[in-house]
Amino acid sequence: MKIEADPLKLPGLRHGFFTRRGGISQGIYESLNIGLGSDDERDRILENRKRVAGTLGVGPETLLSPYQIHSADVITLDGPWPQDAGRKADALVTATPGLAVGILTADCGPVLFADPTARVVGAAHAGWKGAISGILDNTVTAMEALGASRDRIVAVLGPAISRQAYEVGPEFHDRFVQQAADNARYFQPSGRDGHFMFDLPAFIRDRLEQLGLGQVADLGLCTYGDEARFFSYRRTTHRNEPDYGRQISAIVLT
Repeated sequence: MKIEADPLKLPGLRHGFFTRRGGISQGIYESLNIGLGSDDERDRILENRKRVAGTLGVGPETLLSPYQIHSADVITLDGPWPQDAGRKADALVTATPGLAVGILTADCGPVLFADPTARVVGAAHAGWKGAISGILDNTVTAMEALGASRDRIVAVLGPAISRQAYEVGPEFHDRFVQQAADNARYFQPSGRDGHFMFDLPAFIRDRLEQLGLGQVADLGLCTYGDEARFFSYRRTTHRNEPDYGRQISAIVLT
C-alpha cells in the first residue's frame, strides 16, 4: 500500500508515499484513488482517504490536502481546515501533532519534508510549474517560520515521471533555459525534431540541494512506467482514457 524505504523513517513521524493499491475504487481508478477532483465515485474516494488516514494513525478529518493549482503557494496549518478556509496552494506545513499534511500526484513530484528536532513537517506538490516558480523554496521558508532549521530538514522526492517518459516541446525547453542557461542540462533531444526529454526528478533534486538542506533523497520511482503501483496523467493521455486517479503522499507528527 505504501513505500517506506527512505530517510523519513524517523522517531516521532509517520509518513507514506502511497501507491494506487489498497483501496476500493474500480476500473481506471483501481484502487486507492484519492483524487476528489476525479470523476470516481465520491464515496469510494472518501473511503480510500479514510484508509490512508488510518494507516497514518489519524482520523479522516485530519488528513489534509490542498486544492492544487501548480503554484508556489504554501499554507501553514495548526488544525483541521476551517469551514471557510481558502485551500488553493501546492504545499502544506505544520508543527501540530496529529495533522497529516499531504499532496496528490499523478506524475508531478511529491516531496515530503521534516525537521525532526524542531518537529515541523511539510508536503509539496512539485510539478514543473511549481518547481520552477519556487514551491520548494517557499515550503522550506514556511517551515523555518515555525522553528525549523534548513540544515536539519530532510526532504524526500517520491514517485514522479522519469525523463524517459517525459517528452516536451520547444516552448517548454525555452522557458527553462531563459530562466537559467544551466537548465539545459535537464533536457535531452527526443526522437521528434525540436522536442526534448525532460528530467523533472533531477530538476527537483537539484533545487532541493541548492536550498542547503540537511539531507535530500529521491526514491527513484517512475509513475509512468510502473502502472501496477502508480497513476499517471501522461499515460492516461497517451491512451486517450477519459480520466485518471491520484495517489497521495503524506506526513504527520506523532
